[in-house]
This record gives sequence, structure tokens and C-alpha cells, in this order.
Amino acid sequence: MSAEHIPVLAEQLESLIKLTSNAVIVDATVGYAGHSKIFGGKLGPEGCLLGLDVDEKCLDLAKTNLSDLKCKVLLKKSNFSDISNAMADLGLPKANFILADLGWCSGQIVDSEKGLSFQNNMPLDMRLDADLKTTAAKLVNSLEEDDLADLIFKYGEERASRRIARFIVEYRKNQTIITTGQLSFIICRALGKVPQARGIHPATRTFQALRIAVNDELGNLEKLLENSPELLDKNGYLAIISFHSLEDRIVKQFFNAKSKEGVFELITKKPMVADEKEIGLNPRSRSAKLRIARKI
Repeated sequence: MSAEHIPVLAEQLESLIKLTSNAVIVDATVGYAGHSKIFGGKLGPEGCLLGLDVDEKCLDLAKTNLSDLKCKVLLKKSNFSDISNAMADLGLPKANFILADLGWCSGQIVDSEKGLSFQNNMPLDMRLDADLKTTAAKLVNSLEEDDLADLIFKYGEERASRRIARFIVEYRKNQTIITTGQLSFIICRALGKVPQARGIHPATRTFQALRIAVNDELGNLEKLLENSPELLDKNGYLAIISFHSLEDRIVKQFFNAKSKEGVFELITKKPMVADEKEIGLNPRSRSAKLRIARKI
């Protein structure tokens, strides 16, 4: 969990988000607190920063990283889909800025307990929240072939989903799939590809699909968005950083709908993306898209 984590699109956020020193900030995915450190540093003793995360390891690290801020710092184990209750529990009726970075922290990718990586062999888990019941291993070993193919296509946009599902079902007839290495091997064999030093790994889309399904990422995002108008004070900002088209589409459609309803003003007409300098320093920022809206 000590792997370096660089907050993406931080300069773009700083240039567009204007806060007073007594603002209330909710970082709905606090992670290692990279963004929170930046914006919390702009607050005085009368300001408040609430950080939410379902990963207790992240919360422990965030506590350390935010320890020198002047503002009040509150950290809570909570999924951002439950942001309303989290804020109410801590006596925060409204926020001036809600931020959700939907990416995964660098350390989570290499954490063997998470089972997210196809680069290293680890238990096939993929739960960000250890309290969740369903693991990726359970899905690949129990779903019917058609259901598994549909999941991989819907959440991974993988055109070869039916072939991959067929290979998974054939493999599990003889051996239970319990590691990321096994699954990566099956996918590569199904696609007739081997991982290259450069380019997208053949297992990327399938792993994305399983991760989304295990953590209900899209459903939780929709709940966060639906709750946000009531939680933001007038002129309050909502900023979402997404990392794939499924997330960005949901955010785009929500922002556009609320703009037409007169609820939000769109601060970003199109998503902001990383420039070449940032991509060079932080390759994971290549796929990041930032959208910002302000409550009217």
C-alpha cells in the first residue's frame, strides 16, 4: 500500500474549483488523500474535510497524510453511494465541493489481498470493500456461460466475450479458478494472444468487467449522482473523474439532464483530460476524464 499514488488532473481541478477557507469538502473516494491534501490545504480551522472510502487501509494512510491540515478532518468507512447517510451521521447537511475519483489507487493494484492485477498472480478476489460477499472467483466459477459472457460484454465492452466465457467454463470443468494468473492465462488462450511489453493486456477488459460487477461500481456511481443535488449548497461543485467510457457516459448524461433542468451549470462542456506532461509523469492519467458541474 506504500506504492506512489499521484492525484490525476489535480491542476485542472485547482484551476476551476474556487473555495472559501470555511468550505465543506467531501472527497467521496479519499484513497491515499492526494486530492484531499491539495484542497484541504486551502481550508482554515473553520473549514471541514470529509473523506469516504470502503478500504480501511486507504483510510489509515489518508489519516496520516492529512494529519497536518488546519481544517477539521473527518474520515469514515463508507461507500460513496451512501454519501447522504455518511454526511448526516457527521452533522454535515451541505457541502461546497464533492469530488469522486473513480480510479483505483496504485497500491490497491499491487495489493495481493485485492486480487486486481493480471500482472502478478494473486487470489482472484477484486473486492475493494472486504465486507462484500461476492468475489470475482465466485462469479467465474458459478455463472452460466451465457450470463458470464453477457457480464464481460456489458461491463468490459469485450467483443470476444462469448469465446472467453466458453474457455472459462471449459477450464473450470477440470479445475476451480482461484487466481488472477489462471484467469489471465485462460483469457490469453481464448484470444490467441500473449501479453506484450507495450499495449493493452488481453485480459484488461474482462478484469474490468469482473471488478465492476463485484463492486457494483456503476450502480454506486448512479446513486452518488442522484444524491448530489440535495447535498450541495448553492454554487457548490460536483467533480467526477472517470477512467472508462461506461462511467463517463453515466456522468455525462446525468450532468446534461440536470443542466437542462436548471439544477446544474456545466463548468466543463467537454471532459478535461491530461496533457502530455502529466501523462509522462503519471501514465494512468491517460484514460482519466474530468467533468465538473456547479449547483445553481
